[in-house]
Amino acid sequence: MKNIIIAITLLLLFTQSCGVYSFTGGDVGDAETIQIDYFPNNAILVEPTLSQKFTDALRDLFTRQTNLSLTTAGGDLYFEGEITDYKVIPITATADQAAAQNRLTIAVRVRYYNKKEEDKDFEKTFSFYSDFDANSQLIGGVLETALEEIFERLTQDIYNASVANW
Repeated sequence: MKNIIIAITLLLLFTQSCGVYSFTGGDVGDAETIQIDYFPNNAILVEPTLSQKFTDALRDLFTRQTNLSLTTAGGDLYFEGEITDYKVIPITATADQAAAQNRLTIAVRVRYYNKKEEDKDFEKTFSFYSDFDANSQLIGGVLETALEEIFERLTQDIYNASVANW
């Protein structure tokens, strides 16, 4: 109950204060459109649906957290890049030297162009991981859970670097 009262109080403070606030912290300036190209998988190990799922996750985040219109060409904000790494490695061992946990790591190289403020352009590599039980195979629900965790972090990091100015 105490948390609800605090949340309502904060909500009232933000909505009654002077100025405009974004709950996501994004600053898109004068931009009205965003273009996010398909991110091909150039990693040595290829997961067939990885590129489409990552591209969709990045597009979804920006359309949910900004008022930008998604376009296929000529966007005021423009993202391109590729998946550069997709690997599974053991990270912990049992007493008999068998793997107890594995780690899926995905890295994405992103090139960001801001046509309204070119000094904000960048090229960076973002990487994140998800750990899973070594007795589980990286298929089905295990894979979906890992990808969801990784994509949530990767897309948020890309968002923060580009429009949240973090």
